[in-house]
Amino acid sequence: MLLSLVVHTYSLRYWFPATVMLGTAPAYLLSWGAWRLLSSVLPARVYHKLDDRLYCVYQSMVLFFFENYTGVEIVIYGDIPKTKENVIYLSNHQCTADWIIADMLAIRQKALGHVRYVLKDGLKWLPLYGWYFSQHGGAYVKRSAKFDVKAMQEKLLTQTQSGAPMYLVIFPEGTRYNPELKNVIADSQAFATKEGLAVLRHTLTPRMKASHVAIETMRDHLDAVYDVTVAYEGKQGVSGHRKPAPTMPEFLCKEFPRVHIHFDRVDIKEIPSEPMFFRRWLHERFEIKDRLLTDFYESDDADKICKFPGEGKPSPLNLSKTLPSVVILGGPDTAITADGERQETVRADLGVRDAAGLAVGESLPLTNRAEAATMTRTTDMSEAAPFFFLFVLFSLHPNNTRCVHLMQSCSV
Repeated sequence: MLLSLVVHTYSLRYWFPATVMLGTAPAYLLSWGAWRLLSSVLPARVYHKLDDRLYCVYQSMVLFFFENYTGVEIVIYGDIPKTKENVIYLSNHQCTADWIIADMLAIRQKALGHVRYVLKDGLKWLPLYGWYFSQHGGAYVKRSAKFDVKAMQEKLLTQTQSGAPMYLVIFPEGTRYNPELKNVIADSQAFATKEGLAVLRHTLTPRMKASHVAIETMRDHLDAVYDVTVAYEGKQGVSGHRKPAPTMPEFLCKEFPRVHIHFDRVDIKEIPSEPMFFRRWLHERFEIKDRLLTDFYESDDADKICKFPGEGKPSPLNLSKTLPSVVILGGPDTAITADGERQETVRADLGVRDAAGLAVGESLPLTNRAEAATMTRTTDMSEAAPFFFLFVLFSLHPNNTRCVHLMQSCSV
């Protein structure tokens, strides 16, 4: 019985945030649908402006759970530009939680609403989210000979011609690297050998087509490529062998202490256009990733193991960037003070942790348990959707200081 209680308590650590995130999705999509209908007679740039703002609100709520709720420490190596840019984000791919890392970097640049993804075609059937990701500017692609270059070009040109800001996330490996799937790794290494490319041990051989099409289609619109390498501390075995990266439930269950992110900005002018040279450039970037990950997971030097080269700077995410979205998506039961300040009443009961792993919120004005409980429930869609939609519309009005104050952290 005690074991059963422990198991159920453990499962609640991810079922609670998963329920909130999924439960608010219908309200979000209803709000977006209303805006899509209203904006059909407006210029495309107007639609994209509010769509990005709505997306920022929802993804900020998601980040509240993945970063503030879990208390995971984000360690960044390299300097993230302080101003927003139009970029392509290229990263190694190892688990279902990788997409949230792009959100973590984007919110630190105030570019969260501009994040869009290149996704494998099968994900378009994902309930609720699959269709919307395409409407937000994402592109679904098929592998190998089935890859439709023209369809991807048209999709991206639709975005750039409307002036939509771009933070396009691509995982060039095409599938996740799992150290336990020896046959997948062997096939990838055999392909590299066949093509005369360096064999990689901690990533799969990158496929160039989606990255090349994206860069060439949007070259005049882009400022840079962000070359990102991600490693999850706590995923190396006792013998030094790498273990599979965390799944999303494991991430939400706080099973590892920190995420290490190596960031390198490459100016778009430095990236070759000709396919053969681009292929070599992309593979060289993954050779660098492979060396970084080899040292991270396998180094015998205590100063190198579980670290990337250079100075790693912890980058805690302030609650002011995420909690307003939890309040907004929580519906009209959420209390907002007259001057527009949040009444932060929930952090203690939600078990939010700061970057040091300490409990946050003991000094907050937790007026009563019933009031706090309303913050953790999934709201009725008919209540939340109109409130959410009108709130964001009002936030666009410069004189509405109450709404603008709450939306500043989600500014796009």
